[in-house]
Amino acid sequence: QVQLVESGGGLVQAGGSLRLSCAASGRTFSRKSMGWFRQAPGKEREFVGTISWSGEHTYYADSVKGRFTISRDNAKNTVILQMNSLQPEDTAVYFCAAGRFPLGSFKDDGYDVWGQGTPVTVSS
Repeated sequence: QVQLVESGGGLVQAGGSLRLSCAASGRTFSRKSMGWFRQAPGKEREFVGTISWSGEHTYYADSVKGRFTISRDNAKNTVILQMNSLQPEDTAVYFCAAGRFPLGSFKDDGYDVWGQGTPVTVSS
């Protein structure tokens, strides 16, 4: 069973960047797609992006496309969410999740293990 721990969240000014990390434990990490989701105060959790088990395929929500990049290092059991050109509307708790399908999913039910989340606040 994979366990996930996010880190790297914090406070940043609009236009700035943050790099979130998701550290995974467990032998099956390299065979699982990984996703990032976020939940803003008072809103439902939403899809940010996903990366396939091999790292060859990535997909992003339209709201972050061109600004956010997901990468993974299977040797280090780590997934990275690089966030650039951050805006106040990106403020949320960010979660990584381990996927049930090789290419990932846009939906919550495509993931069976979730981290605790790391908060990101973007000031204007």
